[in-house]
Amino acid sequence: MSKDRASTFVRRRTVLRGGLAAGAIEFVSPFVVKSLADEPVKIGFDNPLTGSFAALGKNELVGCQLARDQINASGGVLGRQIELVEEDSTSDDVGIAVAKALKLIERDKVNFLLGNVNSALAAAMADVSNQKGVFHVDPGGHADLITGTNCHWNVFRVCNPTQTEVNALARELIKTAGKRWYYITSDYAFAHTLQAGLEKACAALGGSKVDSDLVPVGETDFVSHLSKAQGAGPDAIILLVTGDDLVNALKRAAQLGIEKKTHIAGVQQELEVLLGLPPEARIGTWVLEWYWNQPGVPHVAQFVSDIRKRTEGHAPTARTWFGYAATWTCALAAREARSLDAVKMAKAMQGFKLPPEVSLMPDGAFYRAAQNQLIPDLYVGNAQAQGDDPEDLFKVTEVVKGDAAAGPLEQAGCKMTWPA
Repeated sequence: MSKDRASTFVRRRTVLRGGLAAGAIEFVSPFVVKSLADEPVKIGFDNPLTGSFAALGKNELVGCQLARDQINASGGVLGRQIELVEEDSTSDDVGIAVAKALKLIERDKVNFLLGNVNSALAAAMADVSNQKGVFHVDPGGHADLITGTNCHWNVFRVCNPTQTEVNALARELIKTAGKRWYYITSDYAFAHTLQAGLEKACAALGGSKVDSDLVPVGETDFVSHLSKAQGAGPDAIILLVTGDDLVNALKRAAQLGIEKKTHIAGVQQELEVLLGLPPEARIGTWVLEWYWNQPGVPHVAQFVSDIRKRTEGHAPTARTWFGYAATWTCALAAREARSLDAVKMAKAMQGFKLPPEVSLMPDGAFYRAAQNQLIPDLYVGNAQAQGDDPEDLFKVTEVVKGDAAAGPLEQAGCKMTWPA
């Protein structure tokens, strides 16, 4: 058992024994007396801890664990301590993620469900939690449909839809790089959605697509794709690949000197990726959904310090914050509703603004009513070899307000229905 799990708050039953006041009749009660306050409030964590998304899932877990400890130290939820029940969804198996969600709900009797990094898994889990009527927070699965066409009254999301991210990037990229873009896109649904969104945002600003190139997931040699893209003469090459694929693409771009002639950019960047790159390959313009180096923003420095104590000195990533905000959302929903009833909690969170010690960003963040989507700031900027800190690998050039990038509610396509 891990040290963290071993330290999870569990109160033991207290058995009433004899030895009462002098002269009283000694007896042993056949019943165990246990108050509701002795029962923990359970949060089920169903996220990748193995596979290609393991690093992201584990960082979300670190944020969840810090939030759990803070919530318990501040009195818990409705006078009860919270317990994280952790399950490994794996990185890409929908069946396993759904089975783990059902196990958490039906056997472990969790009050809340968290997950998933993988959008397909998150969407499948959302259908399960909705059928079971369980309050569910998706920390890091970005597919638009989760709080769009497939939205549910009980499902809230911390990370941004893809269209919000591309809206945040497009204006800055056209201003700094130019209007003619070439796309190198992973051949799967999430990346296709990113490209479609960018094409739409770019066209609205007077830009155009030069061409595009689909690459298989797991591609290791991007030389031919990058050479073809540069040969087409675009203002910017847009890399819509993720994880290890993005690490490989940026390494090859650096080796070919692409950045010296053509601007490199993309949408969703992760500190986990930048940490996996050699300094010379930390290039390009990107969007981060949260960044740890925010001088002067209240509470951020304390959060960074608290996380570094848990991670051998490593800075928190956006994924760390996703897990942190998701866990606090559960506690805040119960506190606001003064109940663990899922419908009451979901209604209490309509339009709810996170407190600054949880939002950890200049303009704060709120859950948009009738969609359950968190509307936070986004951080547009450039990757850098290294800043003042070894893990300061991103230079923020603009903090974009979430409500400016999210677009109107009608465009999300969410038509939420509530239980009778």
